[in-house]
Amino acid sequence: MFYTPAEGHGLPHNPFNAIVTPRPIGWISTRDEAGRDNLAPYSFFNAIAYTPPLVMFSSTNAKPDRGDTKDSVAVIRKTSVFCVNIVEHGMRDAMNATSKSFPAGVDEFAEAGIDKAACETINCARVAKAPANLECRLVQIIHLPGQSNRMVIGEVVGVHIRDDCLRDGRFDVTAFNPLSRLGYRDYAKVSEVFELIRPDD
Repeated sequence: MFYTPAEGHGLPHNPFNAIVTPRPIGWISTRDEAGRDNLAPYSFFNAIAYTPPLVMFSSTNAKPDRGDTKDSVAVIRKTSVFCVNIVEHGMRDAMNATSKSFPAGVDEFAEAGIDKAACETINCARVAKAPANLECRLVQIIHLPGQSNRMVIGEVVGVHIRDDCLRDGRFDVTAFNPLSRLGYRDYAKVSEVFELIRPDD
C-alpha cells in the first residue's frame, strides 16, 4: 500500500509509530523551581552527537494545566536542566505508571514508588536504580511543525552507570535488557546482541 499522511492511511490504527522502531525510551526527570520532582517517559528520544554528547527528546502533547506543552518541557523551560534515566525491562511497570497524566506538581517518583537519588552536576532527581542516568543542561527547545510538538536538546554533563552493567570495561546492555518502544501498545526488550565490523575498520 501507499498513503500520504495528509490524506490518511485508512487503517484501524496509525502505522507510523510501528514503522519507525524500535525506539529507545527517555525517562525524563525534572525538578521545578518549587523543588517538586517530575518523571515521565518519552519514546521520541535518542542520542544525536558525540562531542559534545547531545541527546534529544520530543513532547507531542499538551496539558490544560501547562498551556502549550507538558510538565517536562514546561519545567525545563524555566530550569534549563533535566536527567535522562535509561529504562530496563525490569522497570517496565514503574515506567508505565509514570506515563499517567497527573496534575502539574505531582511527584511521579512517589506515585510509582520509585527510589530517587540526587544528581551530581544539576539540581534534579534521578531514578536511583536505573542502569544509567544522563545529567543534561538545556541547549535548545525547538517548536516543531504541529501545535504541541517540542524538541528538547540537551548536553550531557554527567553520567551515572550502575556497576553491574559494566563488564570488561564496556557498558553491557545484556546485563539489564533495555526496554524499547514499538508501535501501538507494543514494547520489546534487548536480550541478544551481535557485532558487525565496518569495512574501513
